[in-house]
Amino acid sequence: MIAVTEIEQRSEVVWEIPRSHRSDMRVPARVFASHKQIEEIRRDRSLEQLVNVATLPGILTAAMVMPDVHEGYGFPIGGVAAMEWPDGVISPGGIGYDINCGVRLLKSSLTYQEVQFKLEQLAHELSRVVPSGMGRGGRHKLTDRELGEVMQDGLEWAVRKGYAFPEDPQHIESYGKLSDAEPAKVSARAKERGRPQLGTMGSGNHFVELDRVDALGDEELAKAFGLTPDQIVVLIHCGSRGLGHQVATDYIRTMMSAMPRYGVNVPDRELACAPFSSPEGTDYFQAMAAAANFAWVNRQMITWQIRQAWNQVLGESPERLTILYDVAHNIAKIEDHEVNGRTKKLIVHRKGATRAFAPGDPELIGAYRATGQPVIIPGSMGTASYVLAGTQAAMRESFGSSCHGAGRRMSRTAAKKRVHGRALREELQDKGIVVRAGSLSGLAEEAPFAYKDVHSVVEVVEAAGIAKIVARLVPVAVVKG
Repeated sequence: MIAVTEIEQRSEVVWEIPRSHRSDMRVPARVFASHKQIEEIRRDRSLEQLVNVATLPGILTAAMVMPDVHEGYGFPIGGVAAMEWPDGVISPGGIGYDINCGVRLLKSSLTYQEVQFKLEQLAHELSRVVPSGMGRGGRHKLTDRELGEVMQDGLEWAVRKGYAFPEDPQHIESYGKLSDAEPAKVSARAKERGRPQLGTMGSGNHFVELDRVDALGDEELAKAFGLTPDQIVVLIHCGSRGLGHQVATDYIRTMMSAMPRYGVNVPDRELACAPFSSPEGTDYFQAMAAAANFAWVNRQMITWQIRQAWNQVLGESPERLTILYDVAHNIAKIEDHEVNGRTKKLIVHRKGATRAFAPGDPELIGAYRATGQPVIIPGSMGTASYVLAGTQAAMRESFGSSCHGAGRRMSRTAAKKRVHGRALREELQDKGIVVRAGSLSGLAEEAPFAYKDVHSVVEVVEAAGIAKIVARLVPVAVVKG
């Protein structure tokens, strides 16, 4: 455990472990957190993992974690690390096993009062049309050619096939397509696992949730985002399913073998990496991009299914359920950022961290170019979620990054020991939250007390200036695997 005396406080909510802490560190390790959160973060291996990340070849400025940080595979979850392009390293552990796990927020034209008596029916229909559960397949059976097109073209495929409206990609990070995708770099096993799973939620902390806009943090930004008090919105959280998991598994093994060829030594084998410009680094990035495109289409297929259920239960046209934004929080991107007064091309790893680009960024569509990028932060199913907006400070301080959620504070096993799924379901229903879960055991794993306080997490990122609170959402119905 890293001692408190080894962590230097830079501001009210910014802390650093200096390079002098360990001889192999190339940059400091920076933590966005309150004093109380630092004490909690020290209880697991998050900070030790962050220090290890600070040793990677090509890393610039600092290895960083957000206030929702917790221990992960190699990299801590909640981590941000930017490597110099093209010869800095890329590490699958810095993206995670669920490539492009992310969240999407859909806006409805209805208020809570207009849907409250149909929540049970709506939750039932959503649980029926959105398949969930570990390994579960969906209704969309892809041929080999179609799967390749999904991985290559991302949202363009969904628009061509009629599963997306032409304007949908404009409200998705990177427009729902990474152009570096190369399906040939994805193994046959990964394709086999992913082929039947398009349009499925999976298990664990993935969900579809109906939320009510509970409070506005910035009324002007909320208006620009199309959010109003008591409005019903839909939050989707899932990723690339078995396909992305297998891509990570395949390339972690590849990079473990490749590191000696490039003279790369890491303090933890779980940080396996290779220079981005190497064949192994390039192959992984192209496979990761293909898995990311698959994930964006996966969330799009779920959106299409939700739109059909919306029409079936509420009689609302599918066009009335629009996308506010879709963000990835497990991904590596090639981006331009200013480092020491110079604009440089970087390989930005975000693992359990969300892109939070500032107003004026050329990738953002006109409406958001004036406001900054919408940042969607899911909390636990019994508390709240948030919509934030990116800021100029984020571009300076965190490579345009913010937190990604509440962050776990308790293992799934520990959560199940504290509460039974049936009791938790009754507790949530007593709070007015309709629950549909494929498994009571899985429900218990995601109990609200297993997560950190999402309110304090977003308060820290706002205090640090790297995101601005736009709206708070509270759950009214939850569908989980």
